[in-house]
Amino acid sequence: MKRLSIASTALALTLASPAFAVEKGDVVQTYANIAAAGYGDSVTTAQRLLQAVNTLIDTPSAGALANARAAWLAARVPYQQTEVFRFGNAIVDDWEGKVNAWPLDEGLIDYVDATYGGPSDENELAALNVIANPTFTLSGTEVNAAEITPQFLSETLHEADGVEANVATGYHAIEFLLWGQDLNGHNAGAGNRSWTDYAAGDACTGGNCDRRGDYLKAVTELLVSDLEWMAAQWAEGGDARAAVSSDADAGLSAMLTGMGSLSYGEQAGERMRLGLMLNDPEEEHDCFSDNTHNSHYYDGLGVQNVYLGEYVRVDGSIVSGPSLSDLVAETDPALDGEMHSKLSSTMMALGRIKTAAEAGFAYDQMLERGNAAGEALIMGGVDGLIDQTRSIERVVSALGVSQIEFEGSDSLDNPDAVFQ
Repeated sequence: MKRLSIASTALALTLASPAFAVEKGDVVQTYANIAAAGYGDSVTTAQRLLQAVNTLIDTPSAGALANARAAWLAARVPYQQTEVFRFGNAIVDDWEGKVNAWPLDEGLIDYVDATYGGPSDENELAALNVIANPTFTLSGTEVNAAEITPQFLSETLHEADGVEANVATGYHAIEFLLWGQDLNGHNAGAGNRSWTDYAAGDACTGGNCDRRGDYLKAVTELLVSDLEWMAAQWAEGGDARAAVSSDADAGLSAMLTGMGSLSYGEQAGERMRLGLMLNDPEEEHDCFSDNTHNSHYYDGLGVQNVYLGEYVRVDGSIVSGPSLSDLVAETDPALDGEMHSKLSSTMMALGRIKTAAEAGFAYDQMLERGNAAGEALIMGGVDGLIDQTRSIERVVSALGVSQIEFEGSDSLDNPDAVFQ
């Protein structure tokens, strides 16, 4: 899919700081503990995905493909709840593109439908199909791609030629290799890749089944190692934990920046409102698998986790501690109640999208022009996210946190620019 370049704006607030009975440092430690648990769960579920991928490659079957897909879907649940840590933490933001970059020009990786198109002025490698081509030319130099390894994917192919749409690594590259393109437009149905794309000999479909398996194995191994690296940054002694813990006010700023930026510019704007404005099913976050409803839901849940200071792990255990909610309740109990209400309303709106999709009304169907029911569902989520952001701004003021900047989106701040 082609990437749109949408400018972002910032909402700036500068304020002064009161004293609290609840220790700010303890609140920041809860935040770091939740991050460590969320990335730890992401590692665990990615390792299970790797096991399922290895089974698919070693003994291809319809059942093995279904199990790998199920493992990918399960892996998204904890990871999406960590996206709130991206904004406000440079160490996460600088790394995130390795594991969750989207949209992608999937023709870089594997075969695509004829309607996809070919190379463009923006991306000469948009239809490279590296799985079918063990050598190719990059910036005038011949590249040997005979061996597809994690190192090759991360150091050579990912964002090749400096083009962001050349996404070669992460969850969405794996998603494409498991589901294939979703060619249904606004009609029902996700990608429908056959398990025989991984079969041996004459049973192989799509060509180059061995190299496709090599790619899938390498990209999943890379995902595991990238997640392990980030989990270590939030463990005791890790750089990300140290960065937020060294200054409690800076830690609170990171927390609120993540909540506001994900709620407003990233999720309400770039991930939801923009796709609705363009009526484009390729603006889905998980477009190959039709899992976007879950991505939106668990992004929203991640924001709520940070405010409430509570995260439910994949094993059912709970990580919790002193929270932003505790701090706000000391200063302005009514505002804390408002924040709880806004978060709950947003989660209900995102839950309605999730429930509708699971009942058969897929997110790409909701995006279709003229689909009033779909627009109402999506805009319910958008409006809830925007509304909770206004309350997050009030929390910033109440806590006296300074120099907060929330990510913006043209789709919310300057809609006419989207179509220019």
